[in-house]
Amino acid sequence: MNAPAFASLKAATDSPKVWPMRFMLFIAGMGGLLYGIDIGIIAGALPYLESTASVTWRLSAQQLGFIVAAVLLGSVLSSLFAGALADWVGRKKVMVLSGLLFTLSIPIIALADGYTPLLLGRLLQGISGGLIGVVVPLYLAECLNADKRGRGTAMFQLLLTIGLVVAALIGLYYARSVEAVAGSGGEALFAAKDQAWRSIFWICLGPGLVFTLGCLFLSESPRWLVGRGRPLDIDQARTALLRSRSAAAAEQELREMQQAAAATGMAGATGSVKGPEAAAREPLFSRRYRAPFLLACVILACTQATGINSILAYVVNILNQAGLSGSVANSADVAIKVLNALMTVVALLLVDRKGRKFLLMLGSGGIFVALVLAGSLFWSAERGRIDVTPALQQLVQQDRLQLSFDSASLAQLGVSADGAPQQLTLSYAYGDFSNVQSRRSDELDARPIEISREHTVQSDSVIGAFFRRLHLNPFADPGSAAGAPLVITQALVGPVPSATHGWLVTACIFAFVAFFAVGPGVCVWLALSELMPTRIRSNGMSIALLINQFVSTTIAAVFLPTVGNHGYAAMFFFWAGCTVVYFLVAALILPETKGKTLEQIEAHFARKP
Repeated sequence: MNAPAFASLKAATDSPKVWPMRFMLFIAGMGGLLYGIDIGIIAGALPYLESTASVTWRLSAQQLGFIVAAVLLGSVLSSLFAGALADWVGRKKVMVLSGLLFTLSIPIIALADGYTPLLLGRLLQGISGGLIGVVVPLYLAECLNADKRGRGTAMFQLLLTIGLVVAALIGLYYARSVEAVAGSGGEALFAAKDQAWRSIFWICLGPGLVFTLGCLFLSESPRWLVGRGRPLDIDQARTALLRSRSAAAAEQELREMQQAAAATGMAGATGSVKGPEAAAREPLFSRRYRAPFLLACVILACTQATGINSILAYVVNILNQAGLSGSVANSADVAIKVLNALMTVVALLLVDRKGRKFLLMLGSGGIFVALVLAGSLFWSAERGRIDVTPALQQLVQQDRLQLSFDSASLAQLGVSADGAPQQLTLSYAYGDFSNVQSRRSDELDARPIEISREHTVQSDSVIGAFFRRLHLNPFADPGSAAGAPLVITQALVGPVPSATHGWLVTACIFAFVAFFAVGPGVCVWLALSELMPTRIRSNGMSIALLINQFVSTTIAAVFLPTVGNHGYAAMFFFWAGCTVVYFLVAALILPETKGKTLEQIEAHFARKP
């Protein structure tokens, strides 16, 4: 048979193998889409949730911060057991579980009638996202051919950024729907806002169902099956390989998997070979593993310390405070998410040409400049605010405060507005319980500021009581706040920044997102997988991801109280300081891994003292 005829026959034989591969990449991409929606959906829903829930359920700024951070907290929790669970029950079952948790979270949130179901639903979304973030890339790495593995990982990352775009588009649609009824005001506007944030979550139900049902039709990871070693599992691994490979290629790869599973460990110092049992006993913090493990942890922690997740989650609020109106801020949010996806494509084209080290230095350097500029813009707008704390404290009666934030109240506070819209940032406390409120005088549904003990002091929780019995006090004590007076800790009034100021801040955030996508957005996951030696990769990745999510959760939880008490400038400058550390680590410590095998990278660290 001549060569062209053989090639045609081979293409005809292998063409059916393309569709199982495409289906697997599609479902894995849907996992990335859900991961992106997990992070981004709260940005569009938060302004309406804050506007309605603070009235209906009297949610504090701290509670709203916990609702935002619950997704990240859930990711932290699932990072603790994602790898072990995937090793125990298999990759496919964990993927199905993650889809079920996400799907279940939607009605819990959308039908919520208080703080607890909101927090629970967001926590389930976080657990789902944490499982997806660990198991889906692991599944792709174990199922794809070596020449398609990079493309598969790129698909997950790209769909993740597209998930952020989808979340932003949903938020924009409902922002315009709310503004369409803004003229009616009153109950109609309130109902439109309440329906908006609930509908934003309902729309996310579709992708969750597609991912969950799609995972049921995937094959189990052949490498996980071979690792179990039972004859039936070997047959199932062969069947899984045959879905996307020719018979000859499947048998060859199956033999390599079996040889790798039965292979001995690495050579010891005397040249003797350690068996798998000896290798398994080698601890994670052995001297040979310490440097790459710590370096990977620092890189992942610094990635979150740039503030990326908080900026993406709070971007609509940030742009509103910077001077943009609601629909314009939502439009800018969509553009930011689209830019993130486009620059991710650019990063994927550059990462094997320019290298990880170069892109991380470029990205962290650009992030630093963008954060400093945004912080400077906010500082220039915030430094002109007037402190009205004593005047507002005098208006407190019987430990309660009610204030209509209009021209008359501004005059009562000694503020000359001259008709220009003003914004108030108010911090107050009853004992250990504190809260922050922000209000603009040009809001469409201007309503009085109401502060009372029953709406600020939360009932005691089982967790808080438990820590107090241990003589630890991470939570406020309702008992001490029961008789504490209302104290206005800080009240600042200043003009609403101009639209020009808002667009300058938007440009800074555009630059921030572009540099992040080109550098840390793609390179951080490569650094995590490439720096970790084979022996500790699963456990090391779990711990590094745990650190990553812990930093992200902490920043998200303190974001609203911090900007309320110290301003947005302080938050941006803090992130900029953390980015300096990131740049120095990338420039001075991180080795270039482009074009090197995992064994060469491991040998590089083995030579270090």
